[in-house]
Amino acid sequence: MKDHDAARSRFSVAEMVGFGSYVMSILLLFLDARLSIIPLACFLMLCMVAPFLPRFSFFLPVISRGKSGKKAVAITFDDGPDPLSTPELLRLLLEHDAKATFFVTGKRASQYPEVIRKMVSLGHSVGNHTYSHDSLIMFKSSRTLTKEIESTQHVLRRLGIRTYAFRPPVGITSPRLCPVLQKCGLHNINFSCRAIDGGNRWIDGLSRKVLNRVRPDDIIALHDTMPKDENLLAQWLKEIELILSGTEAKGLAILPLSEIIEKPIMTTTGIDVEVC
Repeated sequence: MKDHDAARSRFSVAEMVGFGSYVMSILLLFLDARLSIIPLACFLMLCMVAPFLPRFSFFLPVISRGKSGKKAVAITFDDGPDPLSTPELLRLLLEHDAKATFFVTGKRASQYPEVIRKMVSLGHSVGNHTYSHDSLIMFKSSRTLTKEIESTQHVLRRLGIRTYAFRPPVGITSPRLCPVLQKCGLHNINFSCRAIDGGNRWIDGLSRKVLNRVRPDDIIALHDTMPKDENLLAQWLKEIELILSGTEAKGLAILPLSEIIEKPIMTTTGIDVEVC
């Protein structure tokens, strides 16, 4: 099975489409040379659009929803941890007996290691969200991208965490990402349901937007960073609580991400040292 999967994924969708476009272009040369540019132009346009489609496995395999077949969803939070909002969120999740996955940045994880430890102690999982959360990181050099991902892996390892899950900032992918993830032993996990909250800049109607869209096997993407106005923390927590209770009211259980996608998210190494 593993050999079969490896053979099946040897070429990305982008590579196969690119090859097909090239062949079609050559064939069109014999019909009308003016038409031969069309397949290549379409392929180029697709390459320009694909990075911004978080559910499109174009450059590499992208997990954007579960395959459990259960009436269940997974809930994920990006961009943290935050020393104020994340502990409040952990309390809320505990009240609802809900397990989440936190895609954390290496910079914040190194700043607030005690929050990461609290996440793990409560049974939540942790994923890699790059070190500095540069929204345009996918358009920078392979060396820069590798450093961002490996640095976060290093921070998490020092906290006793070996994660296998990566989520790119804003869900943007690129051709450079696949070899880096293969080197680090990570799989790309995006999402199938989000409210587009601007990193908690826009929290009005957050729960309504999510609950109107959520379906079985969805991966819900939210953020655990402090709202831009600290006075809105209580409102944000209320929106999250409405999402948790509303999802349950729709008959959808909130399960760990690993159960939804049927892949491991992280393991603990038993080694935890101070992060400087």
